[in-house]
Amino acid sequence: MQEIQTERLTIVPFDLKYLNDYYYGFDEEITKYQYPDPFDSVEAAETLLREFMDEMNRGEMLFLAILDTKGEFAGSLEVHGLAEEYPELGIWLKKDFQGKGYAYEALSCILEYLNQTGRKEWYVYEADIRNKSSIGLVAKFSYRTEGLDEFTTESGKVLKLQKYLINMKG
Repeated sequence: MQEIQTERLTIVPFDLKYLNDYYYGFDEEITKYQYPDPFDSVEAAETLLREFMDEMNRGEMLFLAILDTKGEFAGSLEVHGLAEEYPELGIWLKKDFQGKGYAYEALSCILEYLNQTGRKEWYVYEADIRNKSSIGLVAKFSYRTEGLDEFTTESGKVLKLQKYLINMKG
């Protein structure tokens, strides 16, 4: 995958030059309603991000950096399980970029790209029912719900993840 341009964003394959931005931006507030926790160290972040990059190189997932018009790292976008029946979407934005429509712009763009490449019809997006921003993001798409998964993570976070199936072909 090459670079994709939107009106206000550039979406590119993730590169480790964004490691520090990712590490410092992926904090407790960002991860409050997500399964992962902030990284313990830059080295731990690098290990996971390298794994994602390797999976992308093998064609198993998309791991993308979201950049603004100045080239500043705004967040990341993932599509896990490209070979699965329902690949899973993931997106997060640094605090400065939230609430400005960037998540919808980036997610719409990548779904359009996936449709053009003949990928799947449905994509999984999970959001904690208390995360109003993520719920609002999903509501902008054609979707159906498929169950609620309530559980406690190893670190003690209680999550209530609503499973949405987003359809960009419908």
